[in-house]
Amino acid sequence: MSQIDPFYIDTLRELINIGVGRAAGILNEMTNFRVLLQVPFIKVLSPSSLKKEMEDLGRHEVAAVRLGFKGPFSGSAALVFPPDSASKLVAVLTGEEPGTPDLDSVRAGTLSEVGNIVLNGVMGSMGNILNQHISYSLPAYVEDTVENLLSVSDHIIPPPTILLVRVRFTIQQLLVEGDIILLFEVGSFDSLLSAIDGIRADN
Repeated sequence: MSQIDPFYIDTLRELINIGVGRAAGILNEMTNFRVLLQVPFIKVLSPSSLKKEMEDLGRHEVAAVRLGFKGPFSGSAALVFPPDSASKLVAVLTGEEPGTPDLDSVRAGTLSEVGNIVLNGVMGSMGNILNQHISYSLPAYVEDTVENLLSVSDHIIPPPTILLVRVRFTIQQLLVEGDIILLFEVGSFDSLLSAIDGIRADN
């Protein structure tokens, strides 16, 4: 994958930080917990390098909330948790004990709500600040392998561009890590960079 100008990475990090900041505020109000969301890094990857990145972290099967987005740039967004982080997050947010049947029954709904808040926060901040109208599909909860979740390969020419964003949730001293994966359809990532050029030209 060709090298991305650091300016774009810095701008994307800023946009995503604004989005997760908004999401943290909403989660704080909903749960009455102090929720901190931090973004330690973002990376631009190809499908194969994303798969390797996730496998290196031991995340073969994951819990994920996914939604599609369409507009000047289109693709899909997913908030992905390893199973232990997903269980800890649901237990804290619902007050249920880990490992109980009650926790399993509310798992999909709870994570879907969190995913919807975080993903809409991120995509909403991108759309608002870049002055682009983006529409979303309803979030869907899935438990699957990273490979099936992406269902894309480097054999597509050119391969789609993937933005991997590490997100760290801190709730009452509980550290939960997840990943936001933004999968851009072919050409859409270039449209995103063009929109960033647009706001740079205006400033």
